[in-house]
Amino acid sequence: QRQLVESGGGSVQAGGSLRLSCAASGYPFNKYSMAWFRQAPGKEREGVATIHPDGQTTYAFPVKGRFTVSKDNAKNTQYLQMTSLKPEDTAMYYCAARYTYRTYASESDGFNWGQGTQVTVSS
Repeated sequence: QRQLVESGGGSVQAGGSLRLSCAASGYPFNKYSMAWFRQAPGKEREGVATIHPDGQTTYAFPVKGRFTVSKDNAKNTQYLQMTSLKPEDTAMYYCAARYTYRTYASESDGFNWGQGTQVTVSS
C-alpha cells in the first residue's frame, strides 16, 4: 500500500534545529517528486521544499539558506533539515509525493499527503 509517515517534529527555541523524516511506501523516488508543505494557524498551506527524481531541489524564499531537503533512495526516506529556526516557522509540516511525469494545474494538484508533524518554535 502507499503511505507517507512523517516524524521528527517537536518544540524548540528560536535558533535551534530539527530534522524531519518522511518514510515513503509505494512511491519510488525515480518516478515521484517529493515535497514538504506547511500550514500555520490561520494561514493557507504553503510549499516549503521539493526534491525531484534527478536530485534537483527548490525552496520557498523564507527558508532558503536555512532548510535543506534530501532523500535516501535506498531507504525511500525524505528528509528536511531545518536550522536557524524562527517563530514564524511554527506550523504543521506535511510530507507529500507527486508522480513526476505529468503536468499539473497548480503546485498542490496531484499530491498525496501524510498526516503531518508539528513544529513549534518559541522566542
